[in-house]
Amino acid sequence: MTADLIVINIGILLTPKVDKGPVRGKDMDIVEEYQNAFLAVKDGKFIDYGTHDFQHLVGDDTEVVDAEGRLVTPGLVDSHTHVVHGGSREYEFEQKMRGVPYLDILKAGGGIHSTVKMTREISKEGLYAQSKKSLDFMLGFGVTTVEGKSGYGLELETELKQLEVQRELHENHPIDIVSTFMGAHALPVAYKSKRKDFLDKVIGMFDTVKQRELAEFVDIFCEDGAFDVADSRYLLEAAKKHGFKLKIHADEVVALGGVPLAAHLKAHSADHLMAIDEAGLRALAHSDVIANLLPSTSFYLNSDYAPARKMIERNLALALSSDYNPGSSPSENFLFTLNLAAIHMKMSPNEILTAATYNAAYGIDRADEIGRIAKGYKADFVIYDAPNWPYVLYHFAINHVKDVFKMGIKVIENKQKVWEAKQ
Repeated sequence: MTADLIVINIGILLTPKVDKGPVRGKDMDIVEEYQNAFLAVKDGKFIDYGTHDFQHLVGDDTEVVDAEGRLVTPGLVDSHTHVVHGGSREYEFEQKMRGVPYLDILKAGGGIHSTVKMTREISKEGLYAQSKKSLDFMLGFGVTTVEGKSGYGLELETELKQLEVQRELHENHPIDIVSTFMGAHALPVAYKSKRKDFLDKVIGMFDTVKQRELAEFVDIFCEDGAFDVADSRYLLEAAKKHGFKLKIHADEVVALGGVPLAAHLKAHSADHLMAIDEAGLRALAHSDVIANLLPSTSFYLNSDYAPARKMIERNLALALSSDYNPGSSPSENFLFTLNLAAIHMKMSPNEILTAATYNAAYGIDRADEIGRIAKGYKADFVIYDAPNWPYVLYHFAINHVKDVFKMGIKVIENKQKVWEAKQ
C-alpha cells in the first residue's frame, strides 16, 4: 500500500501518549516525540509515522510535502465554544472598563439578553456568514474540531436555527463541529418566578432536537443566578433519558455542587471550574469526567483561573478550550488560550498539548478518531513556523501556524485559507 500524502523532514513530531481512557494527572506531561520524522496518510487517515524508513509508502501518485524542519502536532480541538450567535457586545466593553457591574448591564437589557435578542433577529443566512467567519479564524489557528453550543434562543425556533446553522457549517466547512443543545443557558426574565416551567419548556424541545439529529450533547449553566443543582439534575436526567450525552457549566463563580452531579451522571465534561471545591476535586478524581478549563474567560473577565496544578496533582484529566462567545471570551485565537494556560495556570507545554488535543477529544466523545497522531486516526494535523512546542507557548499572542491539514487535505497554507478551492 502506498500513501496519498507523506510529510517528510519534520523537525519535531509531537503527539499525546495514550494508554486507556483520558490522560490523567502527571501522565499528561508525557508525550511521544520524534525528531527528523515523517507521517503518511491514506484515504484521510494516518497509516504510519515516526523515524523509520518510509520509501515503501511512496508511489507514483503520492504527494510529498517537505516540513523543512518544522514542528508538527495533531490538529487542535476546541471543545467548548458558543461559535454560532448573532451580533457582538462591544458596546458593553466601555461600560465594563468603567466598572459598571454586569448585573446592571443585564438589567438594562444587555449581557446575554442582548445576544439572545440579536440571535433571534438575525437571518439564518446572516448567522451562517458570521459563524463561518469565526470558524475561518479558528482554522487558521490550527483548530480542526470544535464543540458548538446553542443557547442564545431560549425558545425553540431560535435554538433550532442555531443548531441547523451548526450542522450546515459542519457539512460545508473543514472544521468538524460537535453540537450541544443548551436551551438552559439562562433563565428568561419572563420565567423568573416560574423556573420549573422554563425547564419543562426546554425538556419539551428534546424530542425535536433528537428527531432532527441536531445535537449529541445537552448542557446547562449550573451557577448562582442561573440554575441550581436540583434544576441541573432535573434537566440532565431528562436529557439522558432522551439519549443525549451530558455536559455542565459549573463552578465558574460559586461551587454549588454541579461537579459532583456531573460525576454522578457520568457527564463527558464539567466546564469552567474556577471555583471548584474539595468535593468537586474528589468527584472528578474518581470519574472519567473531563475537567474542561477556559483560561481566556478568566483573562477577559479579570477573574480567577481554574487551579490546574492542584487538579493535576489530584490526578484529574484536564482539557483546555477557548469558550469563544460574545460576552466573556470574544476571541477565536486558541493559541492565546494555550499561552494563558502556560502563563497563568502554570501548565507545562506537554500538559497543554495533551489538554488541547486528546483530552479535549475525549470530552466530546471523539477520542477514538481525533486528538492524536496514530494509525487509523483522522489525518488532522498542523505544521508550525516554530522550532518546537514550548516556543509556541513562550512567544505569545501571535499565530505560529503555517499549514493546516484536515483528513490529509491542506486547508491552510502559509496562514492563508485555501479550502474553498478544494470544496
